[in-house]
Amino acid sequence: ELFPGKLKPTITHHFIRILQSRGLLLRNYTQNIDTLERVAGIDPDSLVEAHGSFACAHCIGCRKEYTADHVKEEAFNDRVPRCSCGILVKPDIVFFGEQLPHRFYQMYRKDFSSCDLLIVMGTSLKVQPFASLIAQCPPCIPRLLTNREEVGTEHPGGFNFSSENSRDFKLLGNCDDAIYYLAESLGWLSELRGVCDAWGRPLPCSSTSTSTDV
Repeated sequence: ELFPGKLKPTITHHFIRILQSRGLLLRNYTQNIDTLERVAGIDPDSLVEAHGSFACAHCIGCRKEYTADHVKEEAFNDRVPRCSCGILVKPDIVFFGEQLPHRFYQMYRKDFSSCDLLIVMGTSLKVQPFASLIAQCPPCIPRLLTNREEVGTEHPGGFNFSSENSRDFKLLGNCDDAIYYLAESLGWLSELRGVCDAWGRPLPCSSTSTSTDV
């Protein structure tokens, strides 16, 4: 059940793809390991998969690379994936207690210092060090949270949705509904609808209730 392939990208994934096609996406940081960002068409160079993904696998000994299809075939045939050197082959996902990929640390310092808008979508912001990323952009940079509930308000540099703070905004509710509202406000609804239709995931005529503070 862990292997990707059964699920399709959501409205939110397609919105990120539109940001990329418009030249507005600096980087897409994700905690997901299901590769749906890649499936939606996000360029791997524009991705930082902080907890890894099933996109490829490596021998835990000699680091020889293997495809996700190879690991899937072995696992689905009740065989433990092994390298030609005899050591285990593991998908490039981060298990509890393991270090995050080098790319995460390599990219975030540069990206967050140069972004001009931070959009945070569908996360609990509980897992470190990912949760602290929202504090890495300059204090003048606006930040938008689209989520079912307020998160990220408890740690230093986190969200502050008080009326005295002019940089943090929120769209509370289902992520896809919030993205619908955002796309409609930006005048991108027809573009989003076309992408979603092509994927067999038609947009509703209107979004359901979304609490806005933007």
